[in-house]
Amino acid sequence: MSYTHRPFTAVAGILALIVAAAAPASADPVSLSHGGLTLTAEHQVADGAAATDPTVLLVHGTLAHNGMEIITATQAALGERGLNSLAITLGLGVDARQGSFACEQPHRHKHTDALAEIGAWVTWLADQGVSSVILLGHSRGGNQVAWYASDSPAPGVSGLVLVAPALWDAEAFAAQYEAATGQPLADLLEAARAEDPDALMVLDRFLYCQDVEVAAGTVLDYYGDDARRNTPTLLSDLAMPTVVVVGTADDVVPGLLENLSGMEGDTVTIQVVEGATHYFTDLYVEDIADAVETVVGP
Repeated sequence: MSYTHRPFTAVAGILALIVAAAAPASADPVSLSHGGLTLTAEHQVADGAAATDPTVLLVHGTLAHNGMEIITATQAALGERGLNSLAITLGLGVDARQGSFACEQPHRHKHTDALAEIGAWVTWLADQGVSSVILLGHSRGGNQVAWYASDSPAPGVSGLVLVAPALWDAEAFAAQYEAATGQPLADLLEAARAEDPDALMVLDRFLYCQDVEVAAGTVLDYYGDDARRNTPTLLSDLAMPTVVVVGTADDVVPGLLENLSGMEGDTVTIQVVEGATHYFTDLYVEDIADAVETVVGP
């Protein structure tokens, strides 16, 4: 287990702005058709790199998108180090989705939809001639990346970087859900099972949204108990080099480091970043880039 610390000072901030302003690489929008949707991404080929060189595929967190700060900052940091990247926006059932998921629209997506979408983008990269892909997922995206890689990843996937990946504890979540809504989670799941998977249910809250319509199948996929949504349970199934990056000031996924106890091994390394929050703001993004370079190798 490694520990890093990057204090953010005024001087460091100025230097970071200078570096960012001088960054030579820019990302280009790309898209593909998958499952009846147009999926979008930003593809960056670093200065001095070939388009076929190893590429980092970045996956964002819950209801987010590839334009959120941690994704764009990571993509910029990778470009400065000569590494290619592809930052995707998960479809979440919306054609050519841009920006965060709009809570007022019905939720018909599933946590597990991401696995097939990640696979589709890995195939897209292979079609461009890229032979080595490193998957990087943040928060829920970290779990989805690990789940994909533990299941049946494409041969070209050579490594993983899981940044503040999600945990899952069914009993704790049920208690939190009832405390927040006044409704037992078991009652909601029972009601969802009685409905057609595509039937819309009106819920006081779902994920980060309030007063929403949610398909019954979506409720079951996100809220039904499945140990694979707990990222540490997947680590022993990963055959490729994997770095789990943990910020000590993360209050979104509390207890992550404790849940990773004993998980390091031949393929899994835990990188602890002192002072980093869940979103690795400012210079902490460089620790993410460090982890990627560890997986990519010389």
